[in-house]
Amino acid sequence: MKLKQKLAISYIRIKFKVLSFVSKRKTAEKAFELFCTPFIKSPNRIRTIFTSAEILNFKLNGLNIQGYRWNKNNPHKVLILHGFGSAAHNFNSYIIAMLEKGYQVLAFDAPAHGNSEGSTVNAMQYCEMIVKAISLYGPVNDFIAHSFGGIALSLAMEKTAHDENTKIVFIAPATETTTAIDSAFKLLRIKDETIRAEFDRVIFEKSGHPPRWFSIRRAMKNIKATILWIHDEEDAVTPLKDALQVKKEGYTNIEFVITKGLGHRKIYRDTSIQNRIVGFL
Repeated sequence: MKLKQKLAISYIRIKFKVLSFVSKRKTAEKAFELFCTPFIKSPNRIRTIFTSAEILNFKLNGLNIQGYRWNKNNPHKVLILHGFGSAAHNFNSYIIAMLEKGYQVLAFDAPAHGNSEGSTVNAMQYCEMIVKAISLYGPVNDFIAHSFGGIALSLAMEKTAHDENTKIVFIAPATETTTAIDSAFKLLRIKDETIRAEFDRVIFEKSGHPPRWFSIRRAMKNIKATILWIHDEEDAVTPLKDALQVKKEGYTNIEFVITKGLGHRKIYRDTSIQNRIVGFL
Protein backbone atom coordinates (compact mmCIF):
# COMPACT_ATOMS: atom_id res chain seq x y z
CA MET A 1 0.00 0.00 0.00
CA LYS A 2 1.37 3.40 -1.02
CA LEU A 3 1.98 6.15 1.55
CA LYS A 4 -0.78 8.30 0.05
CA GLN A 5 -3.25 5.46 0.45
CA LYS A 6 -2.15 4.78 4.03
CA LEU A 7 -2.64 8.44 4.94
CA ALA A 8 -6.08 8.48 3.32
CA ILE A 9 -7.15 5.36 5.23
CA SER A 10 -5.84 6.81 8.50
CA TYR A 11 -7.86 9.97 7.91
CA ILE A 12 -11.01 7.97 7.09
CA ARG A 13 -10.59 5.84 10.24
CA ILE A 14 -10.44 8.96 12.42
CA LYS A 15 -13.42 10.46 10.59
CA PHE A 16 -15.54 7.34 11.19
CA LYS A 17 -14.48 7.13 14.84
CA VAL A 18 -15.62 10.70 15.45
CA LEU A 19 -18.85 10.24 13.48
CA SER A 20 -19.69 7.05 15.40
CA PHE A 21 -20.04 9.11 18.59
CA VAL A 22 -22.58 11.34 16.86
CA SER A 23 -24.71 8.78 14.99
CA LYS A 24 -24.40 5.05 14.38
CA ARG A 25 -26.80 5.32 11.45
CA LYS A 26 -24.85 8.13 9.76
CA THR A 27 -21.65 6.16 10.24
CA ALA A 28 -23.22 3.14 8.56
CA GLU A 29 -24.54 5.24 5.66
CA LYS A 30 -21.12 6.80 5.10
CA ALA A 31 -19.47 3.40 5.36
CA PHE A 32 -21.83 2.04 2.69
CA GLU A 33 -21.09 4.98 0.41
CA LEU A 34 -17.37 4.38 0.86
CA PHE A 35 -17.86 0.64 0.25
CA CYS A 36 -19.42 1.45 -3.14
CA THR A 37 -16.85 4.07 -4.19
CA PRO A 38 -13.94 2.98 -6.42
CA PHE A 39 -11.34 5.44 -5.12
CA ILE A 40 -8.47 3.62 -6.82
CA LYS A 41 -9.40 3.55 -10.50
CA SER A 42 -7.50 1.78 -13.22
CA PRO A 43 -5.71 4.30 -15.48
CA ASN A 44 -7.62 4.57 -18.76
CA ARG A 45 -4.77 3.51 -21.03
CA ILE A 46 -5.31 3.70 -24.76
CA ARG A 47 -5.24 0.17 -26.15
CA THR A 48 -4.83 -0.26 -29.91
CA ILE A 49 -7.73 -2.70 -30.15
CA PHE A 50 -10.10 -0.06 -28.76
CA THR A 51 -9.42 2.28 -31.69
CA SER A 52 -11.32 -0.18 -33.90
CA ALA A 53 -14.25 -0.62 -31.51
CA GLU A 54 -17.77 0.56 -32.13
CA ILE A 55 -18.67 2.81 -29.18
CA LEU A 56 -21.95 1.90 -27.49
CA ASN A 57 -23.90 4.08 -25.06
CA PHE A 58 -27.07 3.64 -23.06
CA LYS A 59 -28.68 5.21 -20.01
CA LEU A 60 -28.95 3.40 -16.68
CA ASN A 61 -30.68 5.21 -13.81
CA GLY A 62 -29.83 8.52 -15.48
CA LEU A 63 -26.15 7.68 -15.98
CA ASN A 64 -24.43 7.19 -19.32
CA ILE A 65 -22.90 3.74 -19.65
CA GLN A 66 -20.20 3.34 -22.27
CA GLY A 67 -19.38 0.09 -23.96
CA TYR A 68 -17.48 -1.28 -26.91
CA ARG A 69 -18.33 -3.75 -29.66
CA TRP A 70 -16.24 -5.59 -32.23
CA ASN A 71 -17.29 -7.97 -35.02
CA LYS A 72 -20.90 -6.76 -34.96
CA ASN A 73 -22.18 -9.17 -37.62
CA ASN A 74 -21.00 -12.39 -35.94
CA PRO A 75 -23.90 -14.05 -34.06
CA HIS A 76 -21.67 -15.73 -31.42
CA LYS A 77 -21.28 -13.10 -28.70
CA VAL A 78 -19.02 -12.88 -25.65
CA LEU A 79 -19.45 -10.24 -22.93
CA ILE A 80 -16.44 -9.23 -20.82
CA LEU A 81 -17.00 -7.84 -17.29
CA HIS A 82 -14.26 -6.18 -15.25
CA GLY A 83 -13.80 -5.95 -11.48
CA PHE A 84 -14.04 -3.16 -8.91
CA GLY A 85 -11.72 -0.24 -9.71
CA SER A 86 -10.92 -1.73 -13.11
CA ALA A 87 -12.27 -1.08 -16.63
CA ALA A 88 -12.90 -2.80 -19.95
CA HIS A 89 -9.52 -1.74 -21.39
CA ASN A 90 -7.70 -4.06 -18.96
CA PHE A 91 -9.05 -7.04 -20.91
CA ASN A 92 -7.62 -6.10 -24.30
CA SER A 93 -5.76 -9.42 -24.61
CA TYR A 94 -9.01 -11.35 -24.15
CA ILE A 95 -10.74 -9.14 -26.70
CA ILE A 96 -7.99 -9.86 -29.24
CA ALA A 97 -8.18 -13.61 -28.54
CA MET A 98 -11.96 -13.69 -28.91
CA LEU A 99 -11.77 -11.75 -32.17
CA GLU A 100 -9.25 -14.27 -33.47
CA LYS A 101 -11.90 -16.94 -32.81
CA GLY A 102 -14.30 -14.89 -34.91
CA TYR A 103 -16.61 -13.98 -32.03
CA GLN A 104 -18.52 -10.76 -31.60
CA VAL A 105 -17.08 -9.11 -28.48
CA LEU A 106 -18.91 -6.78 -26.09
CA ALA A 107 -17.32 -4.98 -23.13
CA PHE A 108 -18.74 -2.28 -20.88
CA ASP A 109 -17.39 0.03 -18.21
CA ALA A 110 -19.53 -0.39 -15.09
CA PRO A 111 -21.06 2.72 -13.45
CA ALA A 112 -18.32 4.85 -11.82
CA HIS A 113 -15.65 3.05 -13.87
CA GLY A 114 -13.73 3.78 -17.04
CA ASN A 115 -15.71 6.04 -19.38
CA SER A 116 -19.09 5.43 -17.75
CA GLU A 117 -20.68 8.05 -15.51
CA GLY A 118 -21.25 7.84 -11.76
CA SER A 119 -19.29 8.02 -8.53
CA THR A 120 -20.50 4.86 -6.78
CA VAL A 121 -21.65 1.38 -7.77
CA ASN A 122 -23.08 -1.64 -5.99
CA ALA A 123 -23.74 -5.23 -7.08
CA MET A 124 -27.40 -4.57 -7.94
CA GLN A 125 -26.50 -1.63 -10.18
CA TYR A 126 -23.80 -3.63 -11.95
CA CYS A 127 -26.31 -6.47 -12.33
CA GLU A 128 -28.84 -4.04 -13.85
CA MET A 129 -26.19 -2.85 -16.30
CA ILE A 130 -25.48 -6.42 -17.43
CA VAL A 131 -29.18 -7.24 -17.84
CA LYS A 132 -29.77 -4.09 -19.90
CA ALA A 133 -26.67 -4.69 -22.05
CA ILE A 134 -27.93 -8.21 -22.82
CA SER A 135 -31.41 -6.92 -23.66
CA LEU A 136 -29.98 -4.28 -26.02
CA TYR A 137 -27.13 -6.20 -27.65
CA GLY A 138 -27.72 -9.87 -26.87
CA PRO A 139 -28.43 -12.69 -26.68
CA VAL A 140 -24.95 -13.43 -25.32
CA ASN A 141 -23.42 -16.90 -25.62
CA ASP A 142 -20.34 -16.54 -23.39
CA PHE A 143 -19.20 -14.42 -20.45
CA ILE A 144 -15.83 -13.61 -18.88
CA ALA A 145 -16.13 -11.97 -15.45
CA HIS A 146 -13.41 -10.97 -13.00
CA SER A 147 -13.89 -10.25 -9.27
CA PHE A 148 -16.83 -7.85 -8.66
CA GLY A 149 -17.99 -8.58 -12.20
CA GLY A 150 -18.47 -12.20 -11.09
CA ILE A 151 -21.00 -11.53 -8.34
CA ALA A 152 -22.83 -9.04 -10.58
CA LEU A 153 -22.99 -11.59 -13.39
CA SER A 154 -24.31 -14.33 -11.09
CA LEU A 155 -27.18 -12.03 -10.07
CA ALA A 156 -27.82 -11.11 -13.71
CA MET A 157 -27.97 -14.77 -14.78
CA GLU A 158 -30.86 -15.27 -12.36
CA LYS A 159 -32.78 -12.69 -14.41
CA THR A 160 -31.63 -13.82 -17.87
CA ALA A 161 -32.72 -16.76 -20.02
CA HIS A 162 -29.83 -19.20 -20.45
CA ASP A 163 -29.04 -22.91 -20.52
CA GLU A 164 -26.14 -25.37 -20.36
CA ASN A 165 -24.88 -24.10 -23.72
CA THR A 166 -24.17 -20.73 -22.13
CA LYS A 167 -20.54 -20.56 -21.01
CA ILE A 168 -19.24 -18.50 -18.10
CA VAL A 169 -15.68 -17.92 -16.94
CA PHE A 170 -15.43 -16.69 -13.36
CA ILE A 171 -11.94 -15.36 -12.63
CA ALA A 172 -11.41 -14.82 -8.88
CA PRO A 173 -15.06 -13.84 -8.42
CA ALA A 174 -16.30 -11.96 -5.37
CA THR A 175 -18.14 -15.02 -4.09
CA GLU A 176 -19.60 -13.69 -0.83
CA THR A 177 -20.47 -10.03 -0.28
CA THR A 178 -20.39 -10.57 3.48
CA THR A 179 -16.67 -11.40 3.18
CA ALA A 180 -16.04 -8.12 1.36
CA ILE A 181 -17.94 -6.21 4.05
CA ASP A 182 -15.99 -7.95 6.82
CA SER A 183 -12.73 -6.96 5.11
CA ALA A 184 -13.85 -3.35 4.72
CA PHE A 185 -14.85 -3.07 8.39
CA LYS A 186 -11.54 -4.60 9.42
CA LEU A 187 -9.61 -2.14 7.24
CA LEU A 188 -11.52 0.80 8.69
CA ARG A 189 -11.23 -0.64 12.23
CA ILE A 190 -14.96 -0.37 12.83
CA LYS A 191 -15.72 -2.88 15.57
CA ASP A 192 -19.07 -1.55 16.78
CA GLU A 193 -21.69 -4.24 16.13
CA THR A 194 -24.43 -1.62 16.16
CA ILE A 195 -22.83 0.11 13.18
CA ARG A 196 -22.52 -3.21 11.37
CA ALA A 197 -26.20 -3.93 12.02
CA GLU A 198 -27.12 -0.50 10.66
CA PHE A 199 -24.87 -1.11 7.63
CA ASP A 200 -26.73 -4.35 6.88
CA ARG A 201 -30.01 -2.49 7.33
CA VAL A 202 -28.94 0.13 4.77
CA ILE A 203 -28.29 -2.64 2.23
CA PHE A 204 -31.68 -4.22 2.93
CA GLU A 205 -33.49 -0.88 2.59
CA LYS A 206 -31.81 -0.16 -0.75
CA SER A 207 -32.14 -3.62 -2.28
CA GLY A 208 -34.80 -5.57 -0.42
CA HIS A 209 -32.19 -8.22 0.43
CA PRO A 210 -29.76 -8.81 3.32
CA PRO A 211 -26.02 -8.86 2.52
CA ARG A 212 -25.88 -12.68 2.57
CA TRP A 213 -28.26 -12.74 -0.44
CA PHE A 214 -25.53 -11.22 -2.60
CA SER A 215 -23.74 -14.51 -2.94
CA ILE A 216 -22.62 -16.60 -5.90
CA ARG A 217 -23.05 -19.66 -3.69
CA ARG A 218 -26.74 -18.78 -3.28
CA ALA A 219 -27.21 -17.77 -6.93
CA MET A 220 -25.64 -20.99 -8.23
CA LYS A 221 -28.87 -22.82 -7.44
CA ASN A 222 -30.43 -20.87 -10.32
CA ILE A 223 -27.55 -20.91 -12.81
CA LYS A 224 -27.60 -23.58 -15.52
CA ALA A 225 -24.59 -22.36 -17.53
CA THR A 226 -21.41 -24.37 -18.04
CA ILE A 227 -18.80 -22.67 -15.84
CA LEU A 228 -15.02 -22.49 -15.67
CA TRP A 229 -14.09 -21.11 -12.22
CA ILE A 230 -10.48 -19.99 -11.76
CA HIS A 231 -9.19 -18.95 -8.33
CA ASP A 232 -5.81 -18.57 -6.66
CA GLU A 233 -4.80 -19.93 -3.25
CA GLU A 234 -3.14 -16.61 -2.38
CA ASP A 235 -5.99 -14.30 -3.37
CA ALA A 236 -6.17 -11.68 -0.60
CA VAL A 237 -9.15 -9.82 -2.10
CA THR A 238 -11.64 -12.60 -2.86
CA PRO A 239 -10.42 -15.46 -0.65
CA LEU A 240 -10.36 -19.01 -1.97
CA LYS A 241 -12.20 -20.30 1.12
CA ASP A 242 -15.46 -18.84 -0.19
CA ALA A 243 -14.98 -20.51 -3.58
CA LEU A 244 -14.25 -23.83 -1.88
CA GLN A 245 -17.64 -23.69 -0.17
CA VAL A 246 -19.21 -23.66 -3.64
CA LYS A 247 -16.90 -26.44 -4.78
CA LYS A 248 -18.02 -28.58 -1.83
CA GLU A 249 -21.58 -28.52 -3.12
CA GLY A 250 -20.51 -30.61 -6.12
CA TYR A 251 -22.09 -28.76 -9.03
CA THR A 252 -21.52 -30.81 -12.17
CA ASN A 253 -21.68 -27.71 -14.38
CA ILE A 254 -18.61 -26.10 -12.73
CA GLU A 255 -14.98 -26.93 -13.47
CA PHE A 256 -12.63 -25.47 -10.84
CA VAL A 257 -9.03 -24.51 -11.58
CA ILE A 258 -7.02 -23.61 -8.46
CA THR A 259 -3.73 -21.79 -9.02
CA LYS A 260 -0.94 -20.75 -6.65
CA GLY A 261 1.07 -17.53 -6.64
CA LEU A 262 -1.05 -15.44 -9.01
CA GLY A 263 -3.14 -13.61 -6.43
CA HIS A 264 -6.17 -11.55 -7.43
CA ARG A 265 -5.03 -9.54 -10.45
CA LYS A 266 -2.09 -11.38 -11.97
CA ILE A 267 -4.39 -14.34 -12.44
CA TYR A 268 -6.30 -12.86 -15.38
CA ARG A 269 -3.11 -11.55 -16.97
CA ASP A 270 -1.32 -14.89 -16.82
CA THR A 271 -0.73 -16.34 -20.30
CA SER A 272 -1.49 -19.94 -19.33
CA ILE A 273 -4.76 -18.87 -17.70
CA GLN A 274 -5.71 -16.84 -20.77
CA ASN A 275 -5.03 -19.85 -22.99
CA ARG A 276 -7.18 -22.05 -20.73
CA ILE A 277 -10.05 -19.56 -20.93
CA VAL A 278 -9.81 -19.14 -24.69
CA GLY A 279 -9.80 -22.92 -25.10
CA PHE A 280 -12.86 -23.28 -22.86
CA LEU A 281 -14.83 -20.71 -24.86
